[in-house]
Amino acid sequence: MCAIATDYSKLCKKNKGAMLIIAQQIDADGGAIFMQRLNRQHIGNSRRYPEKIIQFGSGNFLRAFLDWQIELMNKKAGFDAGVTVIQSTNRGAVDKLNEQEGLFTVYIRGIANGRVVQQHEVVTCVNRGIHVSKQYPLFIEIAQNPDLRFVFSNTTEAGICFKQEPLIEDVPPQTFPGKLTVLLYKRFQYFRGALDKGLIIIPCELIEKNGEVLRKTILQYAEHWGLNSDFIDWVYKANTFCNSLVDRIVSGYPKNEIEHFVEQLGYEDQLLTVAEPYYLWVIEGPDWLENELPFRQAGLNILLVDDLTPYRERKVRILNGLHTALTPIGHLFGCRTVRDVMQNETIRVYMDRLVNDEIIPMLDLPRDEIRTFVREVFERFNNPFIDHYLSSIALNSMAKFRTRNLPTLLSYIKQIGRLPKHLVFSLSALIVFYKEGSHVDDSEISQLCRLLWEDGDGSDRHLYNIVRTILGYKDLWGQDLNDIPELTDLVFTYLAIIERKGIKEAIQQI
Repeated sequence: MCAIATDYSKLCKKNKGAMLIIAQQIDADGGAIFMQRLNRQHIGNSRRYPEKIIQFGSGNFLRAFLDWQIELMNKKAGFDAGVTVIQSTNRGAVDKLNEQEGLFTVYIRGIANGRVVQQHEVVTCVNRGIHVSKQYPLFIEIAQNPDLRFVFSNTTEAGICFKQEPLIEDVPPQTFPGKLTVLLYKRFQYFRGALDKGLIIIPCELIEKNGEVLRKTILQYAEHWGLNSDFIDWVYKANTFCNSLVDRIVSGYPKNEIEHFVEQLGYEDQLLTVAEPYYLWVIEGPDWLENELPFRQAGLNILLVDDLTPYRERKVRILNGLHTALTPIGHLFGCRTVRDVMQNETIRVYMDRLVNDEIIPMLDLPRDEIRTFVREVFERFNNPFIDHYLSSIALNSMAKFRTRNLPTLLSYIKQIGRLPKHLVFSLSALIVFYKEGSHVDDSEISQLCRLLWEDGDGSDRHLYNIVRTILGYKDLWGQDLNDIPELTDLVFTYLAIIERKGIKEAIQQI
């Protein structure tokens, strides 16, 4: 435990009984007051909600995103839903979660609507955690729960995969979809194929069409294991798989500031997790889902849509696209973090023009909605509590430019009939950024860039050859970008100015 030198009565008054109080404990040396760990007795809430939800994944993101929202739906909309957290790997938080009786704190801090926000919520909706490899029978028993209705997951982008493995009684499959297939099959058997015992399954993994991919993988397991056709029909008819898009920065346990948080909260929390104020959950699903998931009554930023493609495109092209565009420029200016970039007036002007003149016109969503999103993105970039280092964003920047920025560039040319100069400038800066490819990544394109820069004298001919070679690297771009009229010449022009006059004068010229 962490010793805190503070006044007991003042701390209790500060937390007004809603938080954990200090337990006066005497250590071996005598007389020390220690902070108590978070538990249900001291918050005065021993209630366990009906277990309607199983959650694959015990990490910071799901706790600060999904569980936090479930908590608010329970409190504000009578959702009355408890969560069983499933830990599928050896690394996870279920042991600590069970030690703290399912409790943890989500601390929100950042900028929202131009104001600094700092607030916290003790999440009480988690009933228990199950470690599948150690408690497989408990996991299988969940299938018999008549109240079970939802499955949520975040097992990383690599989590939704198929692996050829045998189905062995009493031995859990290795993958998340394999485990879920077994659970669904046991439920199908126990309830004899009842259509009203199917589940609503909403994965949060950051892959396109994650719900559809998960269902396809489950059916692949069913076929591989020779499960009967009635079960396959039940998967289709009784269960609803929804694609979803999630967005929130969760920085996790504040290791370097934990003493400050303990003193402020008045208790120790091994699972304390810090997140930004902004969050968005777009769910592609049927209209009736709103009756089962009362997000509207709770005032949550959840969108139920027929097609989430425009929202994914908005996030990729604006949030991720700006990250990829500003990283090399910020680095060349000497910035270390995204917030440093936001404080640089010259780069801010560039960013404003890039997003307003070249990115927004290419998106198929209402302009007011997009501009609100841009304002929120800029607030997130300027969060004083998060050090988002450019070096961490820089990994695989060329590949990211292809997926995040190249579609905008091509759309702009097709619709407007000329090159988007701000996007082209960011591509030129990116090539310069790769001059020392080792500090970016160790990909083939990184090695190629480094060799191209080393093998020359900095003349126009040398620089032009670098541009032509990089733009012509079809393995990266999927096409020869030199075929785009005037692109090669403009990339070369900006690159030469950056090299010879510096990034500040170069960016001012556009």
